Parts: sequence; structure tokens; C-alpha cells
Amino acid sequence: MVLPRQTCGLFTHNIFLDTYPGGQTRLDTSIQGGELFQTILYNPIMIFMTHMSNYANDRLALYTFESAIRFLECWTNLKLKSAPPLVLAENYFRIYPQEADPLWQNPCNDPRHMAIWSRNKTCQRLPRVLVIGPQKTGTTALYTFLAMHPIISSNYRSPDTFEEVQFFNGNNYYKGLDWYMEFFPPPQNFSHMFLFEKSATYFDKEQVPRRAAALLPKAKLICILISPAKRAYSWYQHMRAHGDPAALRYSFFDVVTAKDESLRALRELRNRCLSPGFYAQHLDRWMQYYNANQLMILDGELLKTNPVIIMHKVQQFLHIEPYFDYSKHLKYDPKKGFYCQVINNDHTKCLGRSKGRIYPPMDPAAGKFLSQLYKRHNVALSKLLTRVGQNPPGWLQEDLRDFE
Repeated sequence: MVLPRQTCGLFTHNIFLDTYPGGQTRLDTSIQGGELFQTILYNPIMIFMTHMSNYANDRLALYTFESAIRFLECWTNLKLKSAPPLVLAENYFRIYPQEADPLWQNPCNDPRHMAIWSRNKTCQRLPRVLVIGPQKTGTTALYTFLAMHPIISSNYRSPDTFEEVQFFNGNNYYKGLDWYMEFFPPPQNFSHMFLFEKSATYFDKEQVPRRAAALLPKAKLICILISPAKRAYSWYQHMRAHGDPAALRYSFFDVVTAKDESLRALRELRNRCLSPGFYAQHLDRWMQYYNANQLMILDGELLKTNPVIIMHKVQQFLHIEPYFDYSKHLKYDPKKGFYCQVINNDHTKCLGRSKGRIYPPMDPAAGKFLSQLYKRHNVALSKLLTRVGQNPPGWLQEDLRDFE
């Protein structure tokens, strides 16, 4: 591991023994069986970090490392070797291949990190709520409704992925924590704001819950669920509208019944239609890292037909104050077929033309196939909701009654 300066206490401003915080006694305690000794003992590869000035004659680095090495050689059977940084890195990732993939952890968990962090950086610039999806369930509508609240602020829009940052589930993750935090307003301007991020692609990606929990362990999670068959059909129609060759070439029934031996493009479209609808499987993964009281599961159908009730429940879940009366700020638009934001007293501002599309009816054969496919997954979802103390949405009760 990289041994940071704060573990050794070797900073630029304390390069002599008499300036060490706590004095020589504290440093010697760390070396002789304390934190520094145990850090070296339990980590087979170490890279020590401090300023070059600390290695000059009679400076702390020489005293610290010479004393630590003498103590280790005296009281352990460790064989100490040195190597260039590149060799150390290669050996480290050979021993710990799983760590080749970074895991950004919350920088505010360690007060020593906070002490050396830049003044313009703060964990208040990290979201307190994640809207995790899945896609085609109403996440954009929820994003819009949340952003209407006077003390709730969303992430800035991305030039590539619109209102979604998509940090935890793709290559953006490797751009680092600073890149992510730039998507949220500085706290000096929005100290009272309740920040949230919406990325519908988070829901079913295997690595996302672990990554999110490492950085945002106290965050609240909101997901929106509709009938998985309806969601699959909506995704298929979405891909057709965007000119996807496989969606244009094959019928919905052909897509959802495609075999593993089918063409790659057809298999990939099948997977994106079907896999997110295995709701219980994905929620179980999230609940390995988050407590049940951090998760809110919304009825996507009710969000469409009665968003005021949904937003009331969301405010209760988030403990948001002051209360925002959405009944005065949302109005049903008969042309769009859903609720829109009220502006200028009686005018409405609705989501874009891509939202609220009217699709032709689903092929009955495809509907029957999906009902059978999702039967056990819906049963598992019902049991999961009971376990976490949340009521099953109306569409789930209806789907389960069809099998009785």
C-alpha cells in the first residue's frame, strides 16, 4: 500500500523531532508496536511518501524509517527488501489482482485526510440521494419533480449523457473523485441544498452497489419499478426510435425469445430488454451494501397517474423541510398524457417529445412469454418487499393475481 504522510506524521512543516505533534514519545510509540509498525507488518508491499526535505541530514524521515526497520528486524522474522516503484506496483497487483480496479472511498471518513484536504473541497459536494433506475420506468420524470423542490438540487447536466452522470457504472469512474464532484454545486453557494444524482443505468450493473457504498455509504437510494414486461417493451420501442439496427430488423417477440446462439447484436438487445426486469436479483445486490431503511421503491405507474402522492412519500423518506406542495406545481396535460410542471400560473412545461410515446399493443405471444419468464422474479420481488417492510406496487399485485 501507499503509506500516506499522515500515518507517519512527516509533513513539510515538521521536519525535526522537536516539532513532531505529540513529541518523540508519540512517534516512538507508533514505531515500536503502534500504528506505523502494524501498518508495515500487515502489508507486504509499502511505498513511503514524504517530502524530499525530510530525508536531509538529521531530519524526521531518516529517524523514522531507520528506527522502524531496526525494530522490525529485532522483533519479527520479516525479510525486508527494496525495489523501484514500478516493480513494487507490478508485485502488488500480482498479489492483489482485484485491486487493479480502483475503489473510491469517502474522503471524509478519516479526519487525517480532512486535515490535509484543500479548503475548496468538501463532502457536502457529494450527493445524499441516488436515483438508481432502472431505465424506462419514469426516472426522468422523478428527476424533474425532485429538481422542482426549492432545497433539492440535481447534478449538473453532462454534455454526453444529458441529466445522467453515469459515474459508478462505466469508464467515467476511472476519471476519479474530483471529476465526479465537479457535477455538483459548490457548498458555499448552495450550503442549504439537498444534492441528488440520477443515473438509471446504475440499477442492474454488478459493480455499482459496491462502488456507490464505498463513496456514499449514508446515501438514500430511490428506484422506480413498473411491470418488467412493460419495461422490456418500452426499451425495445426506445431502441427502435433511436434507429437501432437489431430493433428495426427484428420483432419484439424475436428479440425476447432470441437464443444464446443468435447474432451478437440480437443477444445484446435481448439482454438489455430482459435483464433489468429481474428486479429482486438486482435489489438483493444493492442490499448487500445498503440497509433497507436507505432504500425506497416507488410504483412507476402511480408516479405517472398520481405524482403528488409519490412526491409526498419521497419527501417523507428524505426528511425534507420545508414541505413542498406538488399539487400546486404539477398539472395533468391531456395532450402529453402525463403530469407536467406548472409555470407562469397556468402554463405547463412538459418533458421532451421522446417521453410519453404511444406504442402499438404488445404482441400477445410476447406478452405470454414474458409473463412466464418473469413469474418467479415477481414472486421473489414480492417476498423482498415484505422482508424490507414496503408495500408491493399495484402492478405487481395484478401480475401475481394473473398466476393464481
